[in-house]
Amino acid sequence: MTEIVQVSGPELVTYADELAALLVETVGGGSSVGFLAPLDRGAAADWWRERAAAVDAGRLQVWLARDGERIAGTVGLVRAPLPNARHRAEVTKLMVRPSARGRGLGRELLDAVERAAGEDGITLLVLDTESGGLAEGLYRSAGWTECGSVPDYAADPGGVLKPTTFYYKAAGFVPREPRA
Repeated sequence: MTEIVQVSGPELVTYADELAALLVETVGGGSSVGFLAPLDRGAAADWWRERAAAVDAGRLQVWLARDGERIAGTVGLVRAPLPNARHRAEVTKLMVRPSARGRGLGRELLDAVERAAGEDGITLLVLDTESGGLAEGLYRSAGWTECGSVPDYAADPGGVLKPTTFYYKAAGFVPREPRA
């Protein structure tokens, strides 16, 4: 059974090596999550450890999906820092281990972040993803609205510039309850 838990800054540091393995595997599989391949596992672990201060400060929230003893996925929520934007946040780094895909885990992670955002008074969520990628189907089926695409916005893991599509989800969303 998969368990989704929100982690603290110290817990993020504890899980940094496992999260690094997930990040390296995700990037190696061609998913565009901000890094180029080949991604060094040590550099990936350092990247996760560097996020701990933002978690402790409340600027970032991170959830892990544990499948037994292994991290099967993760998602983050970055709160907008400016006073006129405290009502919104960005969903980031939604990753599911390739061996765990196709079982609804991405949707469960997305539901967890949406539910927590709503409980925290967030009324607008945004995210971006590589245009034409598999993640777009997930976001559309979860009620996200496409608001535009920017050509050559980010490089894929191979370094090729690709378009990025932006999505939002406004107040009133009601995520499904987690599976028992």
